[in-house]
Amino acid sequence: MTLSLSWDDVLHWRCRQQWLHRPAEAADPVAVVERLAGVQAQVASCAEQAVAARQGEPDPGSVRQAVQEQRLVKTWSVRGTLHLLEPKQAPAQLALIGAARTWEKGVWQKTFVTVAQMDAMAAAAQEALDGHVLTREQLTAAIVEHAKDPSLEEHLRSGWGAVLKPLSWQGLLIYGPNSDDNRVTFTRPSFRSMQPDEAASIVVPAYLGAYGPASRDTFDQWLIRGQSKKAMLRQWFAGLHEDGLITEVDVEGERLWARTEDLESLAAKPRFDEVRLLPAFDQFVLGPGTADTRTLPKQHRAEVSRAGGWISPVVAYRGRIAGIWGEDGETLWDKVPAAKLAKERKRVT
Repeated sequence: MTLSLSWDDVLHWRCRQQWLHRPAEAADPVAVVERLAGVQAQVASCAEQAVAARQGEPDPGSVRQAVQEQRLVKTWSVRGTLHLLEPKQAPAQLALIGAARTWEKGVWQKTFVTVAQMDAMAAAAQEALDGHVLTREQLTAAIVEHAKDPSLEEHLRSGWGAVLKPLSWQGLLIYGPNSDDNRVTFTRPSFRSMQPDEAASIVVPAYLGAYGPASRDTFDQWLIRGQSKKAMLRQWFAGLHEDGLITEVDVEGERLWARTEDLESLAAKPRFDEVRLLPAFDQFVLGPGTADTRTLPKQHRAEVSRAGGWISPVVAYRGRIAGIWGEDGETLWDKVPAAKLAKERKRVT
């Protein structure tokens, strides 16, 4: 029989899956990043806060140390944004994103560089970063010299890293440890490349384990803003279903996918009634996406998803976004227990 759930059941369950109850395992920042299938790190302090929000005893310094020691991989990943990734998940995520070959689309080439130029950059980066750690300036010089194409310099120096992202998705580049003068560096990853089908067997269950049950389209929006090839996306989910790794469940009439191993815990319908103050760019928001009206009321989306791609710090209660917060206090659109909010506010300040 198909498991039937309410959205309340799902949202409470997700809170515990995302370790908002702060279990002992969350003391390890690598474990937190793995559990969340990556932590956005466009703003390094927000990544540190996202991990700390799930720890009984917050330790932001442990995140910085894990990155410096390469126990966490930092690179451009889902939705083209910088993320911290667990090393076993990293090659799988990059392989799935790379499978879309977005840099081969006409609009991308018109805005940035041609496929031929991208291929030349890939060959140059593969050689330049083999066994080396280079600053952006050093990498730019090496690629321009190797490709004999001075026009690439402007793109490579761009702070947005648009032309570096495809190199990351092809498994050719990750962030290295910061240099002695605290400049960003790049190096070649030590992990092997993966085929998309193998990668899907890692990434899809990891996503569903934190943000499921979910549809294929919701997964793809999280992964690459809906740009995966649809036939390939269907193939990934069908293969995982045939292998017994994922199962369809019913959530208030919607047929959605869950990890098969999670059916028992979903059926138990655990509750989570604590208030959590989560930082900007938290995975609680980004996992389902700001278009998900079950977690974020449509009329309040603009308060969370701000201009310039900024995602506000949010007040989370019972699996939903109940408001936003900052140094000056909270703006709430749903009622939350005052005592629990005060306790959480004391913790973060």
